Amino acid sequence: MHRRGVGAGAIAKKKLAEAKYKERGTVLAEDQIVQMSKQLETFKSNLEEFASKHKQEIRKNPQFRVQFQEMCATIGVDPLASGKGFWSEMLGVGDFYYELGVQIIEVCLALKHRNGGLITLDELHQRVLRGRGKYAQDVSQDDLVRAIKKLKVMGNGFGMIPVGGSYLVQSVPAELNMDHTVVLQLAENKGYVTVSEIKGSLKWEKERACHVLDHLLKEGLAWLDSQAAGEAQYWLPALFSELTSRDVTPEEANQMTP
Repeated sequence: MHRRGVGAGAIAKKKLAEAKYKERGTVLAEDQIVQMSKQLETFKSNLEEFASKHKQEIRKNPQFRVQFQEMCATIGVDPLASGKGFWSEMLGVGDFYYELGVQIIEVCLALKHRNGGLITLDELHQRVLRGRGKYAQDVSQDDLVRAIKKLKVMGNGFGMIPVGGSYLVQSVPAELNMDHTVVLQLAENKGYVTVSEIKGSLKWEKERACHVLDHLLKEGLAWLDSQAAGEAQYWLPALFSELTSRDVTPEEANQMTP
Protein backbone atom coordinates (compact mmCIF):
# COMPACT_ATOMS: atom_id res chain seq x y z
CA MET A 1 0.00 0.00 0.00
CA HIS A 2 2.87 2.31 0.83
CA ARG A 3 4.36 1.88 -2.65
CA ARG A 4 0.97 2.61 -4.26
CA GLY A 5 0.76 5.88 -2.31
CA VAL A 6 4.12 6.98 -3.66
CA GLY A 7 3.04 6.10 -7.21
CA ALA A 8 -0.17 8.12 -6.92
CA GLY A 9 1.75 11.12 -5.60
CA ALA A 10 4.24 10.97 -8.48
CA ILE A 11 1.43 10.87 -11.00
CA ALA A 12 -0.22 13.87 -9.36
CA LYS A 13 3.05 15.83 -9.44
CA LYS A 14 3.56 14.93 -13.10
CA LYS A 15 0.08 16.12 -14.02
CA LEU A 16 0.62 19.34 -12.09
CA ALA A 17 3.91 19.93 -13.89
CA GLU A 18 2.27 19.26 -17.26
CA ALA A 19 -0.51 21.71 -16.43
CA LYS A 20 2.04 24.39 -15.51
CA TYR A 21 4.01 23.77 -18.73
CA LYS A 22 0.80 23.97 -20.74
CA GLU A 23 -0.19 27.18 -19.01
CA ARG A 24 3.25 28.63 -19.61
CA GLY A 25 3.15 27.57 -23.22
CA THR A 26 -0.23 29.27 -23.66
CA VAL A 27 1.12 32.48 -22.16
CA LEU A 28 4.15 32.36 -24.47
CA ALA A 29 1.95 31.74 -27.50
CA GLU A 30 -0.28 34.68 -26.56
CA ASP A 31 2.78 36.88 -26.12
CA GLN A 32 4.04 35.86 -29.55
CA ILE A 33 0.68 36.66 -31.15
CA VAL A 34 0.66 40.08 -29.45
CA GLN A 35 4.21 40.77 -30.66
CA MET A 36 3.39 39.65 -34.21
CA SER A 37 0.26 41.83 -34.22
CA LYS A 38 2.34 44.82 -33.11
CA GLN A 39 4.90 44.10 -35.81
CA LEU A 40 2.18 43.87 -38.49
CA GLU A 41 0.63 47.11 -37.31
CA THR A 42 4.06 48.77 -37.46
CA PHE A 43 4.64 47.33 -40.94
CA LYS A 44 1.21 48.49 -42.08
CA SER A 45 1.83 51.96 -40.67
CA ASN A 46 5.19 52.11 -42.44
CA LEU A 47 3.55 50.86 -45.64
CA GLU A 48 0.94 53.62 -45.44
CA GLU A 49 3.69 56.19 -44.88
CA PHE A 50 5.62 54.73 -47.84
CA ALA A 51 2.49 54.87 -50.02
CA SER A 52 1.83 58.47 -49.04
CA LYS A 53 5.41 59.45 -49.86
CA HIS A 54 5.62 57.59 -53.18
CA LYS A 55 2.00 57.74 -54.38
CA GLN A 56 2.87 59.54 -57.62
CA GLU A 57 5.44 56.92 -58.57
CA ILE A 58 3.04 54.10 -57.64
CA ARG A 59 0.46 55.63 -59.96
CA LYS A 60 2.81 56.29 -62.87
CA ASN A 61 5.43 53.49 -62.76
CA PRO A 62 4.05 49.99 -63.56
CA GLN A 63 7.11 48.17 -62.19
CA PHE A 64 7.03 50.19 -58.99
CA ARG A 65 3.31 49.39 -58.74
CA VAL A 66 4.02 45.64 -58.99
CA GLN A 67 6.56 45.84 -56.17
CA PHE A 68 4.15 47.82 -54.03
CA GLN A 69 1.41 45.22 -54.59
CA GLU A 70 3.83 42.49 -53.50
CA MET A 71 4.66 44.44 -50.34
CA CYS A 72 0.95 44.75 -49.58
CA ALA A 73 0.42 41.02 -50.09
CA THR A 74 3.00 40.14 -47.43
CA ILE A 75 0.71 41.55 -44.72
CA GLY A 76 -2.60 40.62 -46.32
CA VAL A 77 -3.49 44.12 -47.55
CA ASP A 78 -5.37 44.29 -50.86
CA PRO A 79 -5.49 47.89 -52.18
CA LEU A 80 -8.09 46.75 -54.73
CA ALA A 81 -10.45 45.16 -52.22
CA SER A 82 -12.66 48.21 -51.88
CA GLY A 83 -13.39 51.42 -53.69
CA LYS A 84 -13.40 53.23 -50.35
CA GLY A 85 -10.98 53.62 -47.49
CA PHE A 86 -7.38 54.66 -47.03
CA TRP A 87 -5.80 52.92 -50.02
CA SER A 88 -8.37 54.06 -52.56
CA GLU A 89 -8.33 57.64 -51.30
CA MET A 90 -4.55 57.79 -50.97
CA LEU A 91 -3.53 56.12 -54.23
CA GLY A 92 -6.62 56.10 -56.41
CA VAL A 93 -5.77 52.49 -57.33
CA GLY A 94 -9.41 51.45 -57.08
CA ASP A 95 -10.37 53.93 -59.79
CA PHE A 96 -7.31 53.03 -61.85
CA TYR A 97 -8.15 49.32 -62.00
CA TYR A 98 -11.86 50.02 -62.48
CA GLU A 99 -11.09 52.19 -65.53
CA LEU A 100 -8.61 49.60 -66.78
CA GLY A 101 -11.26 46.89 -66.42
CA VAL A 102 -13.67 48.95 -68.53
CA GLN A 103 -11.01 49.36 -71.22
CA ILE A 104 -10.32 45.62 -71.21
CA ILE A 105 -14.03 44.90 -71.69
CA GLU A 106 -14.23 47.43 -74.55
CA VAL A 107 -11.26 45.87 -76.39
CA CYS A 108 -12.59 42.33 -75.94
CA LEU A 109 -16.08 43.28 -77.16
CA ALA A 110 -14.66 45.08 -80.20
CA LEU A 111 -12.69 41.98 -81.23
CA LYS A 112 -15.21 39.29 -80.28
CA HIS A 113 -16.47 38.91 -83.86
CA ARG A 114 -12.90 38.13 -84.90
CA ASN A 115 -11.55 35.91 -82.13
CA GLY A 116 -14.68 34.47 -80.55
CA GLY A 117 -13.77 35.87 -77.14
CA LEU A 118 -10.15 34.70 -76.84
CA ILE A 119 -7.21 37.08 -77.07
CA THR A 120 -3.57 36.79 -76.08
CA LEU A 121 -2.46 38.87 -73.13
CA ASP A 122 0.23 40.44 -75.36
CA GLU A 123 -2.29 41.64 -77.94
CA LEU A 124 -4.70 42.86 -75.27
CA HIS A 125 -1.85 44.82 -73.66
CA GLN A 126 -0.88 46.47 -76.94
CA ARG A 127 -4.45 47.41 -77.80
CA VAL A 128 -5.16 48.81 -74.35
CA LEU A 129 -1.99 50.93 -74.54
CA ARG A 130 -2.97 52.12 -78.00
CA GLY A 131 -6.43 53.08 -76.78
CA ARG A 132 -5.09 55.00 -73.78
CA GLY A 133 -2.84 57.27 -75.83
CA LYS A 134 0.79 58.21 -75.25
CA TYR A 135 0.05 60.76 -72.51
CA ALA A 136 -2.04 58.42 -70.36
CA GLN A 137 -0.81 56.59 -67.28
CA ASP A 138 1.27 53.59 -68.35
CA VAL A 139 0.04 50.07 -67.61
CA SER A 140 1.84 46.72 -67.46
CA GLN A 141 0.67 43.20 -68.15
CA ASP A 142 0.64 42.68 -64.38
CA ASP A 143 -1.90 45.52 -64.14
CA LEU A 144 -4.03 43.76 -66.78
CA VAL A 145 -3.88 40.47 -64.88
CA ARG A 146 -5.00 42.15 -61.64
CA ALA A 147 -7.85 43.94 -63.40
CA ILE A 148 -8.98 40.71 -65.12
CA LYS A 149 -9.00 38.90 -61.77
CA LYS A 150 -11.37 41.56 -60.47
CA LEU A 151 -13.57 41.14 -63.55
CA LYS A 152 -13.53 37.36 -63.02
CA VAL A 153 -14.92 37.79 -59.50
CA MET A 154 -17.91 39.57 -61.04
CA GLY A 155 -18.79 36.33 -62.83
CA ASN A 156 -19.11 37.81 -66.31
CA GLY A 157 -17.12 35.16 -68.17
CA PHE A 158 -13.63 36.63 -67.83
CA GLY A 159 -10.73 34.30 -67.10
CA MET A 160 -7.18 33.42 -68.12
CA ILE A 161 -5.87 30.26 -69.79
CA PRO A 162 -2.12 29.47 -69.51
CA VAL A 163 -0.50 29.10 -72.95
CA GLY A 164 3.26 28.79 -73.12
CA GLY A 165 4.80 31.47 -70.95
CA SER A 166 1.81 33.78 -71.17
CA TYR A 167 -2.00 33.70 -71.13
CA LEU A 168 -5.05 33.69 -73.34
CA VAL A 169 -7.71 36.01 -71.95
CA GLN A 170 -11.22 34.57 -72.18
CA SER A 171 -13.99 37.16 -72.25
CA VAL A 172 -17.03 34.95 -72.94
CA PRO A 173 -18.71 32.46 -70.59
CA ALA A 174 -17.76 29.42 -72.70
CA GLU A 175 -17.23 26.13 -70.87
CA LEU A 176 -13.60 25.15 -71.48
CA ASN A 177 -12.18 22.09 -69.76
CA MET A 178 -8.63 20.72 -69.65
CA ASP A 179 -8.99 19.05 -73.07
CA HIS A 180 -9.78 22.40 -74.70
CA THR A 181 -6.89 24.07 -72.89
CA VAL A 182 -4.41 21.41 -74.06
CA VAL A 183 -5.53 21.83 -77.69
CA LEU A 184 -5.15 25.62 -77.42
CA GLN A 185 -1.62 25.11 -76.11
CA LEU A 186 -0.86 22.71 -78.97
CA ALA A 187 -1.97 25.32 -81.52
CA GLU A 188 0.17 28.06 -79.96
CA ASN A 189 3.12 27.94 -82.38
CA LYS A 190 1.28 27.77 -85.71
CA GLY A 191 -2.09 29.25 -84.85
CA TYR A 192 -3.91 26.15 -86.05
CA VAL A 193 -4.15 22.45 -85.35
CA THR A 194 -5.37 19.34 -87.16
CA VAL A 195 -6.99 16.14 -85.98
CA SER A 196 -3.85 14.18 -86.94
CA GLU A 197 -1.62 16.52 -84.91
CA ILE A 198 -3.84 16.10 -81.86
CA LYS A 199 -3.87 12.32 -82.23
CA GLY A 200 -0.09 12.19 -82.69
CA SER A 201 0.91 14.66 -79.97
CA LEU A 202 -1.68 13.87 -77.32
CA LYS A 203 -2.24 10.17 -78.14
CA TRP A 204 -6.01 10.72 -78.30
CA GLU A 205 -8.61 8.77 -80.22
CA LYS A 206 -10.10 10.56 -83.24
CA GLU A 207 -13.49 10.88 -81.54
CA ARG A 208 -12.04 12.76 -78.58
CA ALA A 209 -10.12 15.17 -80.83
CA CYS A 210 -13.16 15.86 -83.00
CA HIS A 211 -15.37 16.40 -79.96
CA VAL A 212 -13.03 19.10 -78.62
CA LEU A 213 -12.63 20.81 -81.99
CA ASP A 214 -16.37 20.76 -82.66
CA HIS A 215 -16.93 22.49 -79.33
CA LEU A 216 -14.39 25.21 -80.17
CA LEU A 217 -16.12 25.74 -83.52
CA LYS A 218 -19.53 25.92 -81.86
CA GLU A 219 -18.33 28.54 -79.36
CA GLY A 220 -16.79 30.64 -82.15
CA LEU A 221 -13.28 30.15 -80.78
CA ALA A 222 -12.00 28.30 -83.86
CA TRP A 223 -12.41 28.62 -87.63
CA LEU A 224 -12.41 25.64 -89.97
CA ASP A 225 -10.35 25.64 -93.17
CA SER A 226 -11.69 22.55 -94.93
CA GLN A 227 -9.83 23.34 -98.16
CA ALA A 228 -6.34 23.19 -96.66
CA ALA A 229 -3.88 20.85 -98.32
CA GLY A 230 -3.78 17.42 -96.72
CA GLU A 231 -6.53 17.71 -94.13
CA ALA A 232 -8.77 20.28 -92.53
CA GLN A 233 -7.10 22.86 -90.32
CA TYR A 234 -8.73 24.34 -87.22
CA TRP A 235 -7.50 27.91 -86.81
CA LEU A 236 -7.52 29.74 -83.48
CA PRO A 237 -7.88 33.43 -84.43
CA ALA A 238 -6.60 34.54 -81.04
CA LEU A 239 -3.27 32.85 -81.82
CA PHE A 240 -2.36 33.38 -85.46
CA SER A 241 -0.60 36.52 -86.59
CA GLU A 242 -2.28 37.26 -89.92
CA LEU A 243 -5.32 38.76 -88.24
CA THR A 244 -3.58 40.49 -85.33
CA SER A 245 -1.95 42.92 -87.74
CA ARG A 246 -5.28 44.22 -89.08
CA ASP A 247 -8.94 44.40 -88.21
CA VAL A 248 -11.25 41.89 -89.86
CA THR A 249 -14.91 42.56 -90.47
CA PRO A 250 -17.64 40.01 -89.70
CA GLU A 251 -18.13 39.63 -93.49
CA GLU A 252 -14.47 38.62 -93.96
CA ALA A 253 -14.78 36.22 -91.07
CA ASN A 254 -17.81 34.56 -92.65
CA GLN A 255 -15.95 34.14 -95.93
CA MET A 256 -13.14 32.29 -94.16
CA THR A 257 -15.55 29.92 -92.41
CA PRO A 258 -17.00 27.34 -94.85
